Amino acid sequence: MLFSSLVFIWYFLPIVFFAYMCIPGIRAKNLLLLAASILFYAWGEPKFVLLMLLSIGINYIFGMLLDYETKKRRRQLLMALCLLINLGLLGYYKYFNFLAELVNDLAGREILGAREIVLPIGISFYTFQALSYVVDVYRRTIRVQKNPLDLALYISFFPQLIAGPIVKYYEIDAQLKRRSITAQRMACGIKRFSYGLGKKVIFANTFAAVVDNVLTFPNESLAGPGLAWFTILLYTLQIYYDFSGYSDMAIGLGKMFGFDFMENFNYPYMSQSIREFWRRWHISLSTWFKEYLYIPLGGNRKGRVRTYINLFIVFLVTGLWHGAGKNFVLWGAYYGVFIVAERMFLGKLLEKNPVKLLNHMYTMLVVVVGWMLFRIEDMGKIHGFARIMFFRQPGDFTIPMFADRRVLFFFAAGVLLAGPLQFWCRPLKVHLYDEERVCWYDIAVMAVLLIFCTMLLVNNTYNPFIYFRF
Repeated sequence: MLFSSLVFIWYFLPIVFFAYMCIPGIRAKNLLLLAASILFYAWGEPKFVLLMLLSIGINYIFGMLLDYETKKRRRQLLMALCLLINLGLLGYYKYFNFLAELVNDLAGREILGAREIVLPIGISFYTFQALSYVVDVYRRTIRVQKNPLDLALYISFFPQLIAGPIVKYYEIDAQLKRRSITAQRMACGIKRFSYGLGKKVIFANTFAAVVDNVLTFPNESLAGPGLAWFTILLYTLQIYYDFSGYSDMAIGLGKMFGFDFMENFNYPYMSQSIREFWRRWHISLSTWFKEYLYIPLGGNRKGRVRTYINLFIVFLVTGLWHGAGKNFVLWGAYYGVFIVAERMFLGKLLEKNPVKLLNHMYTMLVVVVGWMLFRIEDMGKIHGFARIMFFRQPGDFTIPMFADRRVLFFFAAGVLLAGPLQFWCRPLKVHLYDEERVCWYDIAVMAVLLIFCTMLLVNNTYNPFIYFRF
C-alpha cells in the first residue's frame, strides 16, 4: 500500500487514526498500531508477512539470548549467528540471482541457475532496523526489549516500514512506552504529510512519466546531448521529490501518532562537496552505516590508508544495499572514489576555493552523472547513454517531443523548491519545519494539496515509487 494511494489516504489512515484516538492506554494503542502495520504490509504482499514476522521473532530471541549470556566468546558466536541469519535472508531474496549471474560469468558456463524470487517490499529497511537493535543489545548500549509486541511494533511500524527513515531502536525506545499527542503535534504531522504528498504526486510522478518514457527508447534514437542531460536532470529531481516526499510523509505520520523520527533529507542539492551531499541525503542510512559498519571496521583510527579503504568499503556496500545489479556496484564504487579523493586532497582544495559556486557545480555534476549510473541498470546502455551525454549525435527524439509546458513549469519549480528558494528565503525554510504553530494559510495549502493530489490520483496519474524495490 502506497502512502500516495487513495486507499491509504481516504480509508486506511482515517480509520486507524480515529481508532487510535478513541482507544485509551499506551498498550492498547501499540497493539492497534501493530495490527494496522501488519495489515498495511499484507495489503500488497500477504505471503511475505510471515517472513517479516519470522525476522522479528529471530531478532527477539537473539536479543534475549545476548542479554542473558555473560561469556564473551558465546556472545560473539551468538552475534555472528544472528548476523548470518539476517544477512542470509536478505541475501537470498535480494542477491541470489545477482550472485548466480556473477558466478556464471566468471565460470563461463551456468553453474547456478536463476530462480524466480520476488523481492519482499521493505526487506532492506526492516532488516537494518532489526540488526541495529540486536547489535546495540550486544554492545549493551540499550536494554533488551522483553515485550515481543513492542519490538514487533518498532520493526514493523507502517510509517517507516517500507522506505524508512531507518529508525534505530535507542531513538524510539522511550516513545514505545510513553508519548503524548497534542492538537499542535497532529496539525504539524498533517502539514508535513501533505507537503510530502505534494512532492510525490505533483513533482515526482510528473518527472517519472517523462524519464521512463525516454528510457524505453534505444540510445541511438535520442538526439544528444540535450535530451540525455534533460532526462537525467529530471530523474535527479524525481528521485529527490520521490524519496524526500515519502520521508516527509513518514515523519508526518509519526507525529500524528506521537512518534518523532529523525530527518532524512536536508536539501542535499545545495551541497558543496560529495561528503556534504551524503551528510544531507538519506541521513538515516548514512548514520546507520557509520555506526554499524564504518566504525566497526576501524573508522579513521587505524591510519590514513585504512581510513580510505574503510570509506570505499562503506560506499561499495551502500551501492549493493540499494540494489542487486552491476550498476549499483558501479554507483557505490563511483561515490567511494570521490569520497576518498575528498578525504585525501580534494576536500582541502574545495575548502580553500573562494568561488563556492564552482564547488556546487562540481558536486552537482558528480551527483547527476551518478544518478545516470543508478537509474540505467543495463551496463551496455549506461556506456551508450554516457556517450550521448558528452558527445553530439543525431537522433529522432528531441526534448520538445517529451516535455510540454506543464513539464517545463514543474521542472523550473522543482529546481527552485529543491533548496535555492529556501536558501534565499530563510523564513520559508523555518516555517516549513516549524513545529510550534500551524497558521491559517498552512491549512489552506494543505487542503489545496490534498484536493489536487486526489484529483491526480483519481485520474490514474503515473504513481511509481523508486525505493519500494530496495
